[in-house]
Amino acid sequence: MSARPLYVQLADVITKKIESGALAPDRPIPSENHLADEYGVARLTARRAAQELRERGLIVTVRGKGSFVVERPPAADDEDQRSG
Repeated sequence: MSARPLYVQLADVITKKIESGALAPDRPIPSENHLADEYGVARLTARRAAQELRERGLIVTVRGKGSFVVERPPAADDEDQRSG
């Protein structure tokens, strides 16, 4: 069992899907209810995972519409170039 919180683990799974292109830019990610059902977690865990993804800059949430993958997720290389 991982010491990392479950919502972080779920956010990591979704991050990998975004990076692989399985979840495309400008397309919605599954709803919190769908994520909860698909991964067998509480809806609150799915909600917190979505919040984590927003904090990472990978998704944007539009009230009443859902959460969408951002056009171009920030790459680690870009972060290194800006700070150096």
